[in-house]
Amino acid sequence: YPSGNLAIIITRERDQHSLLVQEDELKTAKIRALFQSDGRSTCYYRNGDEWINMSIQGGQYLDQAGNRVRRWMWPNLSPEPHVPLSPIFISLNCHVGVRILAQDKIFVSFLAMGRQAKFNMGTKVQVSTASQLPPPAQLGEDELLLLAFRVRILQLFNRMQGCINFPSTEQWNKMQPPKYLMTQAVKILELCMAADISDELRSSIKAIVNA
Repeated sequence: YPSGNLAIIITRERDQHSLLVQEDELKTAKIRALFQSDGRSTCYYRNGDEWINMSIQGGQYLDQAGNRVRRWMWPNLSPEPHVPLSPIFISLNCHVGVRILAQDKIFVSFLAMGRQAKFNMGTKVQVSTASQLPPPAQLGEDELLLLAFRVRILQLFNRMQGCINFPSTEQWNKMQPPKYLMTQAVKILELCMAADISDELRSSIKAIVNA
């Protein structure tokens, strides 16, 4: 950094290498991001909370409250169609930025005093049939019920807020739940269809999220 503090550290061990981004501080040297050539990477907010986490399977983007804003899977892991990854750009600070365009196009850029350095820490991991990643574990009955009740509670909180903001019964009766709650309800129903549970429990979960 222009201050003289170390900004980026690159290490190599055999055929693996890593890139570490530090905050512009002398005493604490907070870690702002770690990128590894095996496909694992993590970026952190200034307070240390996780911002972006990636693996050879995909990645997720979290807001500062810890809520997942975006999740994606890399398209080379399955022949099934995937929603394209929308490019992501974040600024770790005024000198270091990260651009995520694809699994093999993850750029870390450093700009200071009119000069720029750019590093591509992306990797293309090809998964053969013999080493196919295991399918995601199915959720159990208790977990599915907890997810359903969580969505229901959020729906009720939203309805209570509507009652406060719009005292007229005619107005808040017409209000639709937020889009993210509707999306979560659909996702839970999809998980129920894939899970090995009874039709009775599946119907109960459907009634909870659609109440």
